[in-house]
Amino acid sequence: MKKLFYTLIFLLLSIAPLWGAAAKIEVFPSAPYTRYIIYESLAIFWLFILSLVVIIKLKLREIARTQKLGINREEAPIPQLE
Repeated sequence: MKKLFYTLIFLLLSIAPLWGAAAKIEVFPSAPYTRYIIYESLAIFWLFILSLVVIIKLKLREIARTQKLGINREEAPIPQLE
């Protein structure tokens, strides 16, 4: 009984992708010029993301350096004569 149950489940799961087979939808346009523009935009986007990561890393390194030097610490107030 258990084998029959597992066999039926296996058959249903193996046939299931055939039921909902959808038509192929084009994601990118077929014209080469517009496809070139899309790929160029993606390349510029990833360059921008990588440059942001580099800038953030540099800023964090600068913050760590100033903390190490103690520049960010406040000095004790200077006594004033009145």
